[in-house]
Amino acid sequence: MEMITKMVLERPVVIYSKSSCCMSHTIKTLLCDFGANPAVYELDEVSRGREIEQALLRLGCSPAVPAIFIGGELVGGANEVMSLHLNGSLIPMLKRAGALWV
Repeated sequence: MEMITKMVLERPVVIYSKSSCCMSHTIKTLLCDFGANPAVYELDEVSRGREIEQALLRLGCSPAVPAIFIGGELVGGANEVMSLHLNGSLIPMLKRAGALWV
């Protein structure tokens, strides 16, 4: 858990993903298209990925990926990010976190 806390405070937007997950790819594409430049951790490719995945599940991420943190706070998974986007809240949230400058 402490490892996740440290990782999510290093960048305005952090995505925990798996390289084979289509929903993770969708969220990465969406945020990159906005210019957010998230830190992406592919749990099937990084050391301690399984440990991080278990910690995400304990935080309430179900499924564990994608797990999106904005401004150091857990936003949730793909459904939550898409809901924020559709209701117009995502871009202001990214701006407040310092991920967007426009």
